[in-house]
Amino acid sequence: MQKYEKHLEIMDTRNSYSKTDPDATFMRMKDDHMRNGQLKAGYNIQIGTENQYILAYNIYQKPTDTTLLPHFLDSFKEQYAMLPENLIADAGYGSEENYEYIESAEINCYVKYNMFHKEKKKKFKENPYRVENLIYNSAEDNYTCPADKKLFYAFDKEYITDNGFKTIRKIYECEDCTGCIHRDHCHKSQYNRRIQVSHRLNELKKNARDNLDSGKGLEYRSRRCVDVEPVFAQIKHNKEYKRFMRRGLEGVTSEWGLLSIVHNLTKLHNQQNALR
Repeated sequence: MQKYEKHLEIMDTRNSYSKTDPDATFMRMKDDHMRNGQLKAGYNIQIGTENQYILAYNIYQKPTDTTLLPHFLDSFKEQYAMLPENLIADAGYGSEENYEYIESAEINCYVKYNMFHKEKKKKFKENPYRVENLIYNSAEDNYTCPADKKLFYAFDKEYITDNGFKTIRKIYECEDCTGCIHRDHCHKSQYNRRIQVSHRLNELKKNARDNLDSGKGLEYRSRRCVDVEPVFAQIKHNKEYKRFMRRGLEGVTSEWGLLSIVHNLTKLHNQQNALR
């Protein structure tokens, strides 16, 4: 029991740790050239860039990006006494918690969500069984399925993120799926179909979608992949710096800070030489 209690104490809120570096968490790394997924001890590096210069960074022990954005922006504000006017990020950051934070901070949101590209495809739009394509009656608060059956509100379900953010999902249940000819295509449950919906999240996603599909949104989306990604490529591939030399969160944070300084100075030097 003492042994396991020690392990749990080291892990804290994580689900794993490395014995050679207790601050590191086992994470699923990107596939290698043989398409083999790599599960290794590591850290999650978050950076904010503009014109390929690193403006801010943080090192996290969590493998997923979704819950890290509020803390990252708080640290950015602490460092610069301001927040960015526009925020561009990929679908890994598209969540209700993050959208709420961005809206409350009055930042122009250009953050994708996980279905942003998929929902534009013909196959998605023509699938009448998807929740997004069900007919919603806002006055009566119910949905209508392809079999012309009603899905009525049943109850609320509360979710709490790792950051303590609470979100409510409304659960709707079909009045009767018995003998429905659409059942095999509609759902796999032996009971009536249930769906869960967050109308607030749908509203926030619509706002993000409108921004992303605007003229500025298209411009920012095209710039994001040539702004932040080349920074990692420069450090990891061009400089061949693919693993940290130090251990521990404090040591790794200092090491990445030095790498960031070197990257920024190198880029500034190259730009100045190009102007001569």
